[in-house]
Amino acid sequence: MNNLKGQVAVITGGSRGLGKAMAFALAAEGVNIVITGRTESRLKEVVQELETTHGVKAAYASFDIGNYKAVQAGVKEIMTAFPKIDILINNAGIATFGSVMDMDVEEWERIIQTNLLGSYYVTKEILPQMIANQSGDILNVSSMAGLGGNATISAYAASKFGLIGFSDSLMKEVRKHNIRVCALTPSTVASDMSKELGLTDGNPDNVLQPEDFASLVIAGLKLPRRAMMTRSAVWSTNP
Repeated sequence: MNNLKGQVAVITGGSRGLGKAMAFALAAEGVNIVITGRTESRLKEVVQELETTHGVKAAYASFDIGNYKAVQAGVKEIMTAFPKIDILINNAGIATFGSVMDMDVEEWERIIQTNLLGSYYVTKEILPQMIANQSGDILNVSSMAGLGGNATISAYAASKFGLIGFSDSLMKEVRKHNIRVCALTPSTVASDMSKELGLTDGNPDNVLQPEDFASLVIAGLKLPRRAMMTRSAVWSTNP
């Protein structure tokens, strides 16, 4: 088993939903946490709660992952405090419904910019020190929508399809450096975003919860370093 205690994890979109659940699950394992997002007040609250609840080191950086210059500055700030990043979870994402004809070009581009290019930007800035250390884990949160498109989700599906392709390619580039890369493809989770979009009522009796998803992440990270999970899906049993 891979011991996670004392490692450092960077989680994008870590102030709510899946990102927050993963932050707390990792902190419970003794992992020091850095979360990113755009709402500083919410980031501060989560960091304080992490430190109080689990006694780990926690920090935040507020920036838009869809802006490469902002990512460069944000990651530089993070690595000043934590020079060695062991785990990167590209979780931040946005979604909007609309047909190809109806959705504005700017909105379509914004979804791709955030969900796909944002993950690439953050990875590009953190990856060099993982290669230098010959170790690391990168988890990219895709979606079931990255495995099959549907009406009115063309931009979101395209971004998540792209993220899987990026993950597969990156994995084959960096496994020789003992870096593990995994694409995660959950079905609908009762996250803040899913409930706001009306995708689920979030009923905890039968709908996949953020904590369930976080459990999968922990299980994958705890695999012996000689083994890696390259893709993994978790679905609600009977939603």
